[in-house]
This record gives sequence, C-alpha cells and structure tokens, in this order.
Amino acid sequence: MSPSLTLLYDGGCPLCVREVRFLEQRDRARHGVEPQLQFVDIDAATYNPADHGGIDYRAAMGRIHAIEADGTVLRDVVVFRRAYQLIGLGWLYAPTGWPLIGPLADAAYGLWARWRLVLTRRPSLDELCDARGRCRL
Repeated sequence: MSPSLTLLYDGGCPLCVREVRFLEQRDRARHGVEPQLQFVDIDAATYNPADHGGIDYRAAMGRIHAIEADGTVLRDVVVFRRAYQLIGLGWLYAPTGWPLIGPLADAAYGLWARWRLVLTRRPSLDELCDARGRCRL
C-alpha cells in the first residue's frame, strides 16, 4: 500500500527533522506496518523533482510541500492539517481551516517560511542553491 501523503522536508533543518520524527513515530504507532505518511528529504543529494510532483529544490526549500496519493500537491499550512489528520491529531490543526483563523495561520506560516533559514542559522536559500547547483533562476 502506498502512503496517503508524501511530505517533502528539509533534512538540514533541526526543527523540520524534529517534526518529521514526531510524525513518523505517531504514524507508526497508529498505522503499524502500513504507514500513511512518507518523508522525502529535499536536502539530500538524491532529491529528484521529477519524482515528486515536479517541485524543484528552491520551491521545496521555500515552503513546505506534500503530495497526496492521487498526485495532488499541497502547500503551506494545509500540509500540516492533512498530516495531523492522518496521524489522529487533526483537531490540532482543524482551526487553521476556519474562515477567521485560516488566513492568520497562513500569514504566520508565511513569516516562518520566509525566516526559517535565518532562525535555524542556515545559509540563505541562494547560498544553498549555489552550493548544490540545483536552482534555476
């Protein structure tokens, strides 16, 4: 059985890795040998956009993305809402889908995405792209 959701994450980001570990553990505890979540490290040298909805390194590093089993690409807070739903904690992110809270959550995530690399003391996105030779401008 293929996973319901494939999350693209930055394996060089300590906060991202912590979140992935939590999601993996919760998914295993809930679904055993048929996990609903799959994780792809976009920071790995083997990351290939063609295998993951055509989401290139720059786009994937700029904002969180996930791919549903049917190929639908999700982006931003909806990724967390869907992942948490699959691990039985959907109630935590449910308010992010509400009319008044949703736009605020999206704006807060946008700020996080913009400053994530700085806050986690990583090189800028341009520097990461240059180092890997993976980004087209």
